[in-house]
Amino acid sequence: MEASQPVPQGFRDADAVLPQYHIEAQTSLVDRPLRSLKFGEAFAVLDAFGDIGVQPGPEGLYFQDTRFLSRLHFTIEGQRPLMLSSVMQDDNGALSVDMTTPDIRLDAQDETTIPRELIAIERTKFLFRGACYDRLGLRSYDSRHRSLRVEVTFDADYRDLFEVRGTARTHRGKRAVQVASDREVQFRYVGLDEIVRTTALHFGPKPTLIEPGRAVFEVSLAPEGRASLFIRVVCESHRAFISAPSAERVGEDAAAALSLASGSTAVRPPRGLYEGMVFARAYRDARRDLRELTAGITTVISSNDQFNEAACRATADLYMLASRTPEGIYPFAGIPWYSTVFGRDGIITAMMALWIDPKFAKGVLRYLAVTQARAVDPAADAQPGKVLHETRRGEMAMLGEVPFRHYYGTIDGTPLFVWLAWEYYAVTGDRETITRIWPALERALAWMDAYGDRDGDGFVEYERDTEAGLQNQGWKDSHDSIFHADGQLAKGPIALCEVQGYVYAAKTGMAKLAAMLGYDAMAETLTTQADALREKFDAAFWNEEIGTYALALDGEKRPCAVRSSNAGHALFTGIARPERAARVAQGLLSKDGFNGWGVRTIARGEARYNPMSYHNGSIWPHDNAMIAMGLARYDLKAEAARIFQGLFETALYQDQKRLPELFCGFMRRRQRGPVSYPVACAPQAWAAATPFALLSACLGLELDHARNRIRFRKPILPAFLDGISIFNLKIGETCVDLRFQRYADDVTVSVLRRAGDGQVSVLK
Repeated sequence: MEASQPVPQGFRDADAVLPQYHIEAQTSLVDRPLRSLKFGEAFAVLDAFGDIGVQPGPEGLYFQDTRFLSRLHFTIEGQRPLMLSSVMQDDNGALSVDMTTPDIRLDAQDETTIPRELIAIERTKFLFRGACYDRLGLRSYDSRHRSLRVEVTFDADYRDLFEVRGTARTHRGKRAVQVASDREVQFRYVGLDEIVRTTALHFGPKPTLIEPGRAVFEVSLAPEGRASLFIRVVCESHRAFISAPSAERVGEDAAAALSLASGSTAVRPPRGLYEGMVFARAYRDARRDLRELTAGITTVISSNDQFNEAACRATADLYMLASRTPEGIYPFAGIPWYSTVFGRDGIITAMMALWIDPKFAKGVLRYLAVTQARAVDPAADAQPGKVLHETRRGEMAMLGEVPFRHYYGTIDGTPLFVWLAWEYYAVTGDRETITRIWPALERALAWMDAYGDRDGDGFVEYERDTEAGLQNQGWKDSHDSIFHADGQLAKGPIALCEVQGYVYAAKTGMAKLAAMLGYDAMAETLTTQADALREKFDAAFWNEEIGTYALALDGEKRPCAVRSSNAGHALFTGIARPERAARVAQGLLSKDGFNGWGVRTIARGEARYNPMSYHNGSIWPHDNAMIAMGLARYDLKAEAARIFQGLFETALYQDQKRLPELFCGFMRRRQRGPVSYPVACAPQAWAAATPFALLSACLGLELDHARNRIRFRKPILPAFLDGISIFNLKIGETCVDLRFQRYADDVTVSVLRRAGDGQVSVLK
């Protein structure tokens, strides 16, 4: 997921051209508080008032990667209300804004005024099934009767998300707007992709004046009186011309249909139903939908109220980003730039949240199995068996102006897919799902050995097949993220450090799955291959001079001798030899690697180090969580707890205590919080899963369905947690509630409730 990066001194001439799919940033996403809502394929980015487009920026109501509403602004007597509070509900179900009227002068001649703070305004906004619901509730605390003019202005620009990000277009489709009735305005856009996109704004009660772009209400408030205004914005799209799909398009359309068809279409209320009743019914149904989605999940509560708030927000973010597909729930990557399916992001999110809710992993596995590439397609960087990188539904993707309609340019998604299958089975024992996706797992293995290993050297490497594709195809996919010690960019095919670990974990896990299914010869072969890869990896990637694993090997098999967070993923996957673990950890947590808040992507002092960059010195919560899980694998729990401490303290400085996609890598300074990255997504799925991954790492949580066992290996709690309780932790048919208490460096575990015959054990 590429964003803008400043270029280090000394490399400006070579890197003067803006990188691919650059996110333009004349304004920062952190210069004013923004609020995000999401349901299915629709999401909204709002200012703190709940408005859209009052200032330049990414605000809008989006549907299928297109901005269906670019402005929605309400005023009272021509003035914006005074803000009192703006909060997301604890479960992210709705935005609640409390406001009041400013001092209002109604008549300049006789100076008739309404003093401020006499009219309270409560705004509630939420999304449900392709529609945005908006209620403005006014309540008078005045002793006099008041008449107020409320005006709503609106517009729909139908900009593709890549346009909003900054990509210029020379040609666009045709847009029209009409007043459809005395309560409805409809925008219509016929794209160059022959998709008709419509935005219908429904108002209740009937406005005094309605015209394209504006609706005016005359609101009468008796003393202590109340009034409500409702706006319902419905987003829809359909093909302008119905024709038989070509053979080439059938597979693509089938894959696209896996996106939110089951939960995206707006429900049409009965004709004549009062908008207030429509709002109430949708709000009820949205709450019910969220309760059903989160029923039975594992929850945590601790001795630290601030951590409880952060964990609550993280849980809410995970389920807000969760989107229903016919194959199960899938966590969309992040808002605003990545609110769609990403293979890598979905897999890592599901892996980190596996102990909280394995439904994420099941949905991700099934979805990626169905959308797996079946043919060679250089324009999509696709080969048979390769797992999807991302899919887009916007006009630019449909026309091929960007290659992301169904794009496979990721080197790590395929081995991660296989590894997740094993981790999911180990926790759930769900043989039915493994059997169902087994052909896809075999195809993924075949891809790793054939297309993944381009030169037959035993390592999986990448080189894009299309100039429009991503230049770098690991999780650090910036154009300048893979380089040598002197700062020169590596030339492909490139074998990334962490990818070899993912392949090792995939083959190790697949061997266990094969043995479970009775394919003993296959299991033995895969185990032998994994062991050989581990030895070959250590010989090729370990660099004694830098005291850690090299970032990558370039096309000539020269190591990129750069200290990076990628080496921590070698611990995460288990490919690192045990005698290397302590030195890798030492480098990661040195002053060059760890800035006090987290581990930097690239260590301070390296040639392209830049703490404000996207991947060359910034800090990513999910990256840190994976490192912490790796440290825990090698029983380096104190180091894992140090990362947990830093990221928890980072969350305390964030709006809504929400960990962002990333933040800057400047060294921690006294009495100052971490430095934000200007265009980071928040919420971001794998950042939301991070607190749970960090907690499981420190507790040494192991769920083993085959042994019907829950085990905690050498548990530790960071200094900010004296105790923590876990409720509804499941293995097989067993469900337990547990209490952990810290006494200095020791942690005790108590079973509060047990249903079933599963074992709970602690390894000290």
